[in-house]
Amino acid sequence: MWGMVRRELARSSGGEYVLVHQQEQHGVRQVHEDNSANGNQHRGFSMSSDDDMIDITTTGTVTERSIHYDDPGTSHFAADGDEIPGIGQYEDFHTIDWQRDIARDRMRHRYIVKRRQNSLFDLVKGAHDAWSGWVCVLLVGLTTGVVAGVIDIGASWMSDLKYGICPSRFWFNREQCCWSSNETTSFETGNCSDWLTWSEVLGQSRTGAGAYIISYLMYIAWALLFASLAASLVRMFAPYACGSGIPEIKTILSGFIIRGYLGKWTLIIKSVGIMLSVSAGLSLGKEGPMVHIACCIGNILSYLFPKYGRNEAKKREILSAAAAAGVSVAFGAPIGGVLFSLEEVSYYFPLKTLWRSFFCALVAAFVLHSINPFGNEHSVLFFVEYNNPWIFFELVPFVGLGIIGGVIAAIFIRANLYWCKYRKTSKLGQYPVTEVLIVTAVTAVLAYPNPYTRMSTSELIYLLFRKCGVTNTDDLCDYNRNFTDVKSAVDLASAGPKVYRAMWLLVLALIFKLLATVFTFGIKVPCGLFIPSLCLGAIVGRIVGIGMEQLAFNYPHIWVFSGECSTMKDCITPGLYAMVGAAAVLGGVTRMTVSLVVVMFELTGGVRYIVPLMAAAMASKWVGDALGSHGVYDAHINLNGYPFLDSKEEFAHTSLAADVMQPKRNETLSVLTQDSMTVEDVETLMKETEHNGFPVVVSRESQYLVGFVLRRDLNLALAQARRAVEGLRPSSLVLFTSNSPQQPPQPGTPAPLLLKNILDMAPITITDQTPMETVVDMFRKLGLRQTLVTHNGRLLGVITKKDVLRYVKQLDNEDPNSVLFN
Repeated sequence: MWGMVRRELARSSGGEYVLVHQQEQHGVRQVHEDNSANGNQHRGFSMSSDDDMIDITTTGTVTERSIHYDDPGTSHFAADGDEIPGIGQYEDFHTIDWQRDIARDRMRHRYIVKRRQNSLFDLVKGAHDAWSGWVCVLLVGLTTGVVAGVIDIGASWMSDLKYGICPSRFWFNREQCCWSSNETTSFETGNCSDWLTWSEVLGQSRTGAGAYIISYLMYIAWALLFASLAASLVRMFAPYACGSGIPEIKTILSGFIIRGYLGKWTLIIKSVGIMLSVSAGLSLGKEGPMVHIACCIGNILSYLFPKYGRNEAKKREILSAAAAAGVSVAFGAPIGGVLFSLEEVSYYFPLKTLWRSFFCALVAAFVLHSINPFGNEHSVLFFVEYNNPWIFFELVPFVGLGIIGGVIAAIFIRANLYWCKYRKTSKLGQYPVTEVLIVTAVTAVLAYPNPYTRMSTSELIYLLFRKCGVTNTDDLCDYNRNFTDVKSAVDLASAGPKVYRAMWLLVLALIFKLLATVFTFGIKVPCGLFIPSLCLGAIVGRIVGIGMEQLAFNYPHIWVFSGECSTMKDCITPGLYAMVGAAAVLGGVTRMTVSLVVVMFELTGGVRYIVPLMAAAMASKWVGDALGSHGVYDAHINLNGYPFLDSKEEFAHTSLAADVMQPKRNETLSVLTQDSMTVEDVETLMKETEHNGFPVVVSRESQYLVGFVLRRDLNLALAQARRAVEGLRPSSLVLFTSNSPQQPPQPGTPAPLLLKNILDMAPITITDQTPMETVVDMFRKLGLRQTLVTHNGRLLGVITKKDVLRYVKQLDNEDPNSVLFN
């Protein structure tokens, strides 16, 4: 906290508050390709840059903004407590100043507390400020729950449109249409007399070759219609609505600004688009995009509360809570949502944010349960009721499933990254809608013949998780059992021919789903990875579970089965293996551990199976880390060049700050002097260099560091001076010190231009012998954007966040020039 203390105590001799913009919380730096040097809004003291100071290759023009210089002794807040207009705003593709925003919020809070005793209005205002955070997350939770309920209901209805329609109540999906029917319907078809397939609507019979062809063609036609609508809406109205959104959310929560990514149009198009994408039958899920949708809601609602809407660092507390609510409504897992936000997406997660995230996730889950989009008493997707305890020996196949899941995840990540790179570098990327239609057509044509790929992925997962009982008619439950008493326990039995047929179909479904997901994740429609990953693992797990079940039936007296299975009772639960396998693949794809286990047992209600889930999740993570260093979200962050410095990774290289700083030794460093440069000298320096900031030194001979000034602030200050100061000439001295010149100005000599206000007098500094491991830790834990390198107090160079990222990539034998926002 020492940087914060220095910041608040830095005052000039005249009592003027000098806002020294150190970052101590988490921020990152990014090059902006246009107008990065000068085109930003001025914010108060103009010490709030979000630009890099080195390697900016373009400069823009100064926009007309009101520039406010406070009188000596005043702070950033006017007499009425309102902030200066425009303060705290950032340009697109820039990084927030965590330290400045936190200090601003602290000053605002102190001002409100100080005024509370003045009047009843100020007391109410202080109370509102105290509980505005809780009100904001309450609204976020309520809205997220409602939106999730609408998406679940809409996706279910449109998915069933591919198969038929309910003529009496067209707004009912297939399951709701058959509720009033007393007929027994199979899980595979789900049809009843109230539900008409498209062949029946067109006057044909329900079964037969003609009915099959008509249903096949209607399935493909509806899929293409839904996919084309989704891709067109994304392309025309909200390009940021495509994909999962979690890599970008992680980058935004680390302090990066992507304007429009959490806007109202993105929210609307993502919500509609994910319903269309899921209904098209593509190999994707709506659960991942729910995190993006919830963060859009959090961003929009935060503007109702200036405490959060005008302060980007505070807004990220709301976004972290919104991410937890997104997972909560996606899976009906509020605790897992909080842990997911903590483990996977949030970069800065204080205890206060933990409480609010818990509350937000709870409210969202309650609202979704009240809406009841799944039509049952459970608020989870795949509720299961297993009564049998697991056998200790089963930990071996559970760990084996974890290993298989890690291998499948590594294969998927490598293949998907290869395809995404090809898409970015080839002409394919220029035709996003065409690619969506091709992927949709191929998926629909190949998916329909197999009943396990024809049904929606969520239905398939539920089918694989289910325990076989008396009423199950699916092929997976075709066992040679003789049910004499419905209430008795289900005995172990040999598998019938339909079980083996179903296993072959599941193997084909596994290969198809894996390939389809590789080509689907990354196309220009909203798409998530949670459900496809769960499906891949559930298929593998069910196959392994059936194998273990038949092994126990045929060899019940082997020592591993001799206790529990010797009585021929149902000691092996294939559905449990499907659940463990699903967790294994999802853990390998995302590299989640704690939050994954909690999400899985909340998702299924299988609390007693935490140990098998933990064993599979850890095995999957170890195998995944051995075969690839990144999960799919971190891999896509690197692929897109987002400026994200992962706090979980270790810097294992031995090097010094002098090896990374710019410029290198024996090269000239562009600096400003505190009292010996004229306006013309400063303008010439800015024309000849492209740096986005300049250290200020005592003199060129001494090179002793005084402070740091940003190029944008300098441009804005000079532009304001030309408009407001009479007699300003190119020969006017520019002073970055409060001390007056020793010699009184001669008659006719222009008055000096005082720019002490825009000087950062307490920049973070290191020595040239500081180990880079320490430097990287400073950038991660203090959220620095740049640090100055000195030797015995004399300035040597500068290290920016981009320099660190480039250096790390260079040491890892990667392209250092990929650290750009693409």
